[in-house]
Amino acid sequence: MTDEPRFQPTTLLVAAPFKGDAVCLSRLLGDKYPVQTYEDASTLASAIDSQTGLLILTEEALQRNTGALGTALDEQPAWSEIPVILLSSNQRRSGRDTELARRRLPDSAGHVVVLERPLSSASLLSAVAAAWRSRQRQFEMRDRLVELAEERGRLQTLLENIPVGVCFMDDQGQPLVTNPLYVQYTSGGVIPSRQPDRAAAWTGYDAHGNRLEPQMFPAARALRGEPATGIDFCHDQGDGSQSWMRVSAVPLYGGSRQVIGAAAVIVDINEEKLAELSLRRFNEELEIQVQARTRELNAVVQQLRTESEERARAEEQLRQSLKMEAVGQLTGGIAHDFNNMLTGVISALDLIKLRIANQRTDGVDRLMDAALSSAGRAASLTQRLLAFSRRQSLDAKPLEVNRLVLTLRDLLERTLTEQIVLRLDLSAEEPWVCADANQLENALLNLALNARDAMPHGGNLTISTRLQRSAVGADAGEVCIEVRDSGCGIAQNLLSRVTEPFFTTKPIGQGTGLGLSMVYGFARQSSGVLTIDSAPNAGTSVSIRLPQAVQVSSAAQAAQELLVPGKGQPILLVEDDDSVRLINQELLQELGYQVVVARDGEEALDYFRRLEDIELLVTDVGLPGMNGRQLAEVVQQLKPQLPVLFLTGYAEGAMSRADFLGPNMQLLTKPFALDVLATRVADMLGATDQAKAASRPGRLN
Repeated sequence: MTDEPRFQPTTLLVAAPFKGDAVCLSRLLGDKYPVQTYEDASTLASAIDSQTGLLILTEEALQRNTGALGTALDEQPAWSEIPVILLSSNQRRSGRDTELARRRLPDSAGHVVVLERPLSSASLLSAVAAAWRSRQRQFEMRDRLVELAEERGRLQTLLENIPVGVCFMDDQGQPLVTNPLYVQYTSGGVIPSRQPDRAAAWTGYDAHGNRLEPQMFPAARALRGEPATGIDFCHDQGDGSQSWMRVSAVPLYGGSRQVIGAAAVIVDINEEKLAELSLRRFNEELEIQVQARTRELNAVVQQLRTESEERARAEEQLRQSLKMEAVGQLTGGIAHDFNNMLTGVISALDLIKLRIANQRTDGVDRLMDAALSSAGRAASLTQRLLAFSRRQSLDAKPLEVNRLVLTLRDLLERTLTEQIVLRLDLSAEEPWVCADANQLENALLNLALNARDAMPHGGNLTISTRLQRSAVGADAGEVCIEVRDSGCGIAQNLLSRVTEPFFTTKPIGQGTGLGLSMVYGFARQSSGVLTIDSAPNAGTSVSIRLPQAVQVSSAAQAAQELLVPGKGQPILLVEDDDSVRLINQELLQELGYQVVVARDGEEALDYFRRLEDIELLVTDVGLPGMNGRQLAEVVQQLKPQLPVLFLTGYAEGAMSRADFLGPNMQLLTKPFALDVLATRVADMLGATDQAKAASRPGRLN
């Protein structure tokens, strides 16, 4: 709908027998209005149509018969009332004579303005402008009426064709507007609102299967101002059969927020309920069959023990096979990837264990590398799952984008096929961002793999970086990392869905649908934006835009990577998982630290109160009872400035480290490399030593 009326007045008709009057009016009004002049009212009447804007008649034009004028005005639509300006005689006359001149107009001329001559041009122009505006408002009102009629027609069409029953009712529960399906579903009645006598054939159930009283039916609740959605009703049809409906209702409010009625929607769920009942019966029959078969097997066991044991093993294998098949169907490509990764870890560890038992060490390094590689891939897939849901804990640090891309070059070239040419177009300004380096590398690798799959016959893959500075300041720009390929592209109808989790354009078994979801989640969680531009057979361009960060010196980066052995500092390690606790304890002790271990927060507090020289708390976030974050708060109240290192596989509260961590607190996300844990512990203890040294009073020489 536009602001301009659909129709506008197009003509201003003038009836003036005297040529001088006609010429004068044409000159005065012709520059602004579309003027047409006629000798009398009868000839003017033939020109009147639905687009006529205004009639100007001199009194002399009414000397002849005005019947034709009356007929033309009578034929106007109901909404139309053409304004008429009557110019009385220029001779001095009384008010009675003026009224007589007015009466010469037909009765159908309802909007009449009488102007006595002589009059000024300004007065006439003002009267014409007012009458013309009045006529324009009529056209605008006509447009609104047409639009309302069209809207009502569309609403009626929608109500008649929508596949659900709809009813609008007043505050007493009486239907005001219904559609055919609603009438069909309710057999002409209303699922009771304030009419309990109509509730006999209807039985309602809440989400837990509890039967509802009539006053708790959706419409009744909506009329009390309580929205009610998704309530199932069973309707007894009288022939022993039942029909199931799902009913929702919401209150309708007036201008002062009082309930003036309700809107109810009915959805036929009979087929869904019948299918559910059929499935339940099938399960019951299957259970009976399983029980009968089990009894038969038990009888056979009593006769032939050996045969029964074999049969039991076969039955157990069948159950296990069915379980694994169900898991595979539910998890799809994710379960497939995890099984491959776990196979690599478990098989490698079994072989290592076997070779050590046989006192053979040849090839153990290769098997350990294979196990670590599979475990790393599993950790990467877990991070993808957390990334697309934006639930991962990011370790954001300043990093140089060009340097990161260059370190990935060898890996990318080994990943791509020989037919794909890799080009790097890096910014000469060496842009910096604040992001998790591992997650950014994973994002670029995922985009490169997608580009590779989009170019099965070869092509060009270009990774470019550029710095877009903001007018606010030199450090207020953004860094754009673009991955562009010349592959098959993506159809426009799929482009909006490619970042949805588990959605993939690849064939079954060739993708889990998490790649772009992970990249999208990482970009959003890093305060950035992901944009995708693609077209079929024209390639795809994916851009990650991240805020520019302040550059960090190379010396500072190198200092972070230096591994310093321990000096016997006492560390309190809290971990509820026995295997993880054992590995971390052994590592820290191997590095030269004194380690006290606890399984939960209460045990950790008991140790902490007894051992006053604890210099670092290393704790899991997800502990039974008191969690790691609560434990850290209590410990830092007992010993302020004590450094705390959190270890977590997933903690929703730790998604934003800036909000989760307090003073002297850091966080590592499981799984992590053991050298990463060692480096982080050494850094935190080193920072504590520097703070203690700075707080000691200086010596006097």
